[in-house]
Amino acid sequence: MSEKVSSQHKKQGLIHYANGPSLEEINGTIDVPKNWGFWKTLFAYSGPGALVAVGYMDPGNWATSITGGQNFGYLLMSVILISSLIAMLLQYMAAKLGIVSQMDLAQAIRARTSKTLGVVLWIMTELAIMATDIAEVIGAAIALYLLFDIPLVVAVFVTVLDVLVLLLLTKIGFRKIEAIVVCLILVILLVFVYQVVLSKPDWGGAFAGLMPLPRTFSGSEEVAGMTPLTGALGIIGATVMPHNLYLHSAVSQTRSIDHSDEEDIARTIRFTTWDSNIQLTFAFFVNSLLLIMGVAVFKSGAVQDTSFFGLFDALNNTKMLSNPILIGVAKSGILSTLFAVALLASGQNSTITGTLTGQVIMEGFVHMKMPLWMRRLITRLISVVPVLICVAMTANESELAQHAAINDLIENSQVFLAFALPFSMLPLLMMTNSSVEMGERFKNSTWVKICGWLSVIVLTFLNLYNMPDAITGFFGDNPSASQQTSATIIAYIIDVLILALLVWTLVELHRGNKRYAEEHANED
Repeated sequence: MSEKVSSQHKKQGLIHYANGPSLEEINGTIDVPKNWGFWKTLFAYSGPGALVAVGYMDPGNWATSITGGQNFGYLLMSVILISSLIAMLLQYMAAKLGIVSQMDLAQAIRARTSKTLGVVLWIMTELAIMATDIAEVIGAAIALYLLFDIPLVVAVFVTVLDVLVLLLLTKIGFRKIEAIVVCLILVILLVFVYQVVLSKPDWGGAFAGLMPLPRTFSGSEEVAGMTPLTGALGIIGATVMPHNLYLHSAVSQTRSIDHSDEEDIARTIRFTTWDSNIQLTFAFFVNSLLLIMGVAVFKSGAVQDTSFFGLFDALNNTKMLSNPILIGVAKSGILSTLFAVALLASGQNSTITGTLTGQVIMEGFVHMKMPLWMRRLITRLISVVPVLICVAMTANESELAQHAAINDLIENSQVFLAFALPFSMLPLLMMTNSSVEMGERFKNSTWVKICGWLSVIVLTFLNLYNMPDAITGFFGDNPSASQQTSATIIAYIIDVLILALLVWTLVELHRGNKRYAEEHANED
């Protein structure tokens, strides 16, 4: 079907050259017998989808969903649903690319582009991963502070020690890592199910919110400085993340496949897709429950501080809660404690997947490899720096101002995701649309192509359209007119650079695909 990257290793200390199979230590290591029934086979393929779903319910999603519920009720439920459906489509294509071509997305892009472009795309994707890691650092540090009263600065450094957890996990086997991730997802899901059920939400209103309305994307209606459009863009931006596409195209190759047997490939795609869609459905429920919490758990407009600190305090404050049952439970402190436990679980889950993704893109784009613990340590130490700077700069300000600054840091860090997303989506769609790349049987069907192009164009447009507001966020909550003008100019420059880099990428991919098609024809 496609070229498989040859395995070469020229060790140079801890960091060495690597151009072998994606995540070589675990690639094709899990056998799945062909004579099992549906449910037993599905269980054997389950796991990679959970690793991917983690990125759709990490701490970066929490504030956007809860704030959206606080400000607009159930209106933005439809945005969560649309984002989840787009995620299912993109992750299906990413997994299929890995299974059929035997290359992850980074390897496939690098095989068809120049070394210079490979380095540029690697740096861009690394920034996106580090931006995600900032949200994980903040989420885990705040959870430690809330649960164990560890000072925030100390808690930030404690999060670096999760590298020891990663070291332990690398010793127990990939199947057990998948199981741990699934358990942590269930912890998060059960916490929010418990809190939402107690709040007795308007389920009719929640289901009605799944239908998008013209008001859903209104830019004129404003509540607490947010319009439905900015709320929708925040949810979309926090949901669809580029690094998940690289990760899924790699971990989908952990099951052993006979690539000479099309039926075995088709079976692997089928069950991997089932696994992915089931896990992403869990992520949809978690994000929906977060929004419902914003509507039903708290009194409308009661939560002024939408940071993790503010939400924790609100779950302890009986004056902010919406019904007598919640008020009674809140007095025991269990609502706030469970919230912090879920926050810690979310941060730890993202630690595992972020590190694996970092290894995938480093090997794929620049053919470099280092131990996972070193990779994690470097990434985490870099991510800690902006958090410490933020804490230091607001040390003399009010508690509310400190919390707002940390919340703004999470939101502002997501700007880097907007940079990287088109450069993963477009190549993925182009390669899975190709019969040369995927074969006639496994290339995208017509409806997948249509939905894929629509999703990619809309998401790219929204990211570029939202850039001025995203850059304005770096100037604080009340930017001056001159700062808004500067932000708009900077945003347009960035948009032009992104489009120029996108054209460069597409031109090189087109040439690379043409070259590969000619080589393929000569072989035949």
